[in-house]
Amino acid sequence: MPFDLDRLGSLLFVYGTHLLGALVVALIGLFVAGRVERITRRGLLATPHLDPTVGAFLSSLAYYAVLLVVVLIILQVLGIQATSIVAVLGAATLAIGLALQGTLSNVAAGIMLLIYRPFRLGDSIEVAGKKGTVRNLNLFMTELASSENVQVLIPNAQVWGAAALSNYSAYPTRRVSVTVPVAIDRNIEAIESRMRAVIDEEDRIIKTPQPEVTTSRLGDKMVELNVQVWANTSDAELVRVDLIRSLLSAVQMHSTST
Repeated sequence: MPFDLDRLGSLLFVYGTHLLGALVVALIGLFVAGRVERITRRGLLATPHLDPTVGAFLSSLAYYAVLLVVVLIILQVLGIQATSIVAVLGAATLAIGLALQGTLSNVAAGIMLLIYRPFRLGDSIEVAGKKGTVRNLNLFMTELASSENVQVLIPNAQVWGAAALSNYSAYPTRRVSVTVPVAIDRNIEAIESRMRAVIDEEDRIIKTPQPEVTTSRLGDKMVELNVQVWANTSDAELVRVDLIRSLLSAVQMHSTST
C-alpha cells in the first residue's frame, strides 16, 4: 500500500488546526476566568452586608466554573461531541471520584467552612500546627500569612478536620500573659510595685478585669513574676511585645539602682 503524503498532510493540517484552536481557547479561557474571579470578588466585597470570606469563596467558585466551561469548549474544538463527553464522564465518574477523593474532600470541607465560618478573612488563627492571619479561602486551600509574612497554604480538609482550631480574633478582648524571671535576692516587692506602675501607664491595657502580678518560686535562686492583663484583640500582640520590653527594662533599672 503506497504511503499517501497528501492525506497525511491533510490530517496533520486538520488536527494541527484543532490543537491550535484548543490552545487559543485555553489561553483566552484562563484570561477570562481570572477576570471573572477578580470582578466577582470586587463586586461581592463591595456589598456591605456580605462577609468577605463568602466573597472570596464564591469568586473562587466562579473561577473554576468558567474553567469547566472552557474545558467543554476545548473538547468540542478537538472534535469530541457532547454526547461522547457525557458518556465518557459518566463512565469515568467513579474512577475520577476515587482518584480525586482528597481533592473532593477539600471542596466539601471548604463548603463546610463557608457554612459554619469558624473564622473570617483577617482573623488570626492557629490550625494544623500553623499560625497566621487568614488571607483567603477557596475551593481547595485556606491561605494564611504567618507572622514573618510567609504564605502558608493548608488544604481545607486539614483545616476542617483538625483536632482543634484556635481563633485569636473571635472575641473582642484577649488576656496577655508575660513572665519575668528575677533573682531571689532582689527586692521582689519593690520590683512588683515598679511593674504595676508600668502597667498603669499603658493606655491600651484594660483596667477591668484588674491586672494581676503574682509570684512563683523557680528553684533556689530565681522567682517568676507573672503578669496578666487584658487588652483589645487588635492590640493584644503589640501590648505583649511592649509590655515585655517595659517590664524587663523596669527590672534592669531596679537592679542597677540597687
